[in-house]
Amino acid sequence: MVSTILSAFTVAEIRRKLLFTAAMLALYRLGSQIPAPGVNPEAIEAVQEQFQGGSILGFLNLFSGGGLSQLAIFALGIMPYITASIILQLLTVVVPALEKLQKEGEVGQARITQYTRYLTVGLAFAQAIGYVFLFRSFTAQAGTPLIENFNAGTVFLIVTVLTAGCVLIMWMGELITQRGIGNGISLMIFASIVSGLPQGIQGWWTSPDQVFVLMMPFLALGAIAAIVFVQEGQRRIPVQYAKRVIGRRMTQGGQTYLPLRVNMAGVIPVIFAASIMAFPPTVGQLVGGETGIGIANTFAPDGWVYLIGQSVFIILFTYFYTAVTFNPVDQADNLKKYGGFVPGVRPGRPTAEFLDRILARLTFPGALYLAVVAAFPTILIAQTGANFFFGGTSLLIVIGVALDTVKQLEAQLMMRNYEGFLK
Repeated sequence: MVSTILSAFTVAEIRRKLLFTAAMLALYRLGSQIPAPGVNPEAIEAVQEQFQGGSILGFLNLFSGGGLSQLAIFALGIMPYITASIILQLLTVVVPALEKLQKEGEVGQARITQYTRYLTVGLAFAQAIGYVFLFRSFTAQAGTPLIENFNAGTVFLIVTVLTAGCVLIMWMGELITQRGIGNGISLMIFASIVSGLPQGIQGWWTSPDQVFVLMMPFLALGAIAAIVFVQEGQRRIPVQYAKRVIGRRMTQGGQTYLPLRVNMAGVIPVIFAASIMAFPPTVGQLVGGETGIGIANTFAPDGWVYLIGQSVFIILFTYFYTAVTFNPVDQADNLKKYGGFVPGVRPGRPTAEFLDRILARLTFPGALYLAVVAAFPTILIAQTGANFFFGGTSLLIVIGVALDTVKQLEAQLMMRNYEGFLK
């Protein structure tokens, strides 16, 4: 594998893509450490405990790469864009005009992407206003104002900077997708989570619980192996192609297979569910008072309400995203068009029903797997009191993005007759 990585750097085109991706991620990490104008860095250090542990602010701070705890120019992270994507995908199902755009190919998808960008700006602006007033509420705890000269001009300046930072992150993610190695938005989230890995290793090494120190590496390796095993699991549907006459030539028939993965949705349902479940406690933090504190505590990431809600949304989004990305009717029509058929199944509608039945059987265990992995570390922490830095959601995202990125590099290397990463 090391030799393959070195071979990737010998290809000029791939080397440029890797260096460009690394540069974009470095700029993203830099922007997560630069405070917004008008913010008092010394006062912010006094309220860092608000962004630690399993609180909702700690969860949002993890996805922003630590930028939220600093109220940095990239404090919003990429979450507004993800939320906007969720809203647009849901509206595509219920709004005929958006559904029609989705079926228009690249032109329609470009229009939906443009709508997503506009909605991202609106969500980022509203969320930035909420964060400004949230940090203002920490003044009593810090003993000094966190935002100097709090007035309409200062608020507008900070909100504008935070919104522009979110738009810049969105643009950088799209650049990585177009000019880098791909998966730009996912790599942004990956970089945010992995940036806290040194802190997690330090917490593990300095833990007073020696049993936890000894067992943690084995638990981590076991969890990674199980996630990779399920992520790569697939059901191969055999497909037979008949001989065809094209002009004066006869093409040979052959046998291949249609791979249906156990988890066809990847980590997208986990990200969607985390974004939705982060909304109620964020509102509670902004409302403040006993009512706001009650809402935030009820939907805390380490509570049963959050775990149950997250599991339900993960299962629903797994079915939804799988239905969006894989259409059995279209697959059956394409097979029939090119002379392919599943042995023992008639072409056309029976093939579509067969694929739909197989897909339903695969999607349910895949959805349960995502829900269990997302909830298991939190339950384990509640039962043992151990301090795991990575939750199930973070672990799924990191491993899923890493696997997708490796596959993309493998595909680019195979086009140049290099040995791939995955055997």
